[in-house]
Amino acid sequence: MNIAVLCEFSGTVRDAFIKEGHNATSYDLLPTESPGPHITGDIAKLKIDWDDYDLAICHPPCTHLAVSGARWFKYKQKEQAEALEFVKFLLNLPIEKIALENPVSIISTRIRKPDQIIQPWQFGHGETKKTCLWLKNLPLLKPTNIVEGRENRIHKMGPSKDRGKKRSIFYSGIAEAMAKQWGEV
Repeated sequence: MNIAVLCEFSGTVRDAFIKEGHNATSYDLLPTESPGPHITGDIAKLKIDWDDYDLAICHPPCTHLAVSGARWFKYKQKEQAEALEFVKFLLNLPIEKIALENPVSIISTRIRKPDQIIQPWQFGHGETKKTCLWLKNLPLLKPTNIVEGRENRIHKMGPSKDRGKKRSIFYSGIAEAMAKQWGEV
């Protein structure tokens, strides 16, 4: 299967699909942090032949969408509108199977409710971070490794120059579950 992993600089999801024998390419504004097939640029402006892909895994930036930043919403109406348009663009890509992930966000009220909400602790990570999935022609993810010791590490993360980047790195256990379960669909 050919997979486009959109808005991913870490290579976590891309590499999980490659490990399962698929062709996967990540796309992001940032260069990849993990060597592998990656295209740097604005997804909405790149000339991508979407017909080449069977599945898209989308990780749109949550900066202007996540309800964790609700106290700032009144100051970023324009940014929110642009972020929601980008989400609509991703959800409407001409690809048969699509998964879009984001934390609890205004996507749920402005576009549609998620098909599933998962937690890292369901996939081998002892942390909490509600992750919503909007799915097109894909089954719900089944938990693979429920663990104890659930800590809210992301919420407790202190300020730093790369805090946003650290918070956006996807959990490898969830990526592996996606590759194994959706790579067979």
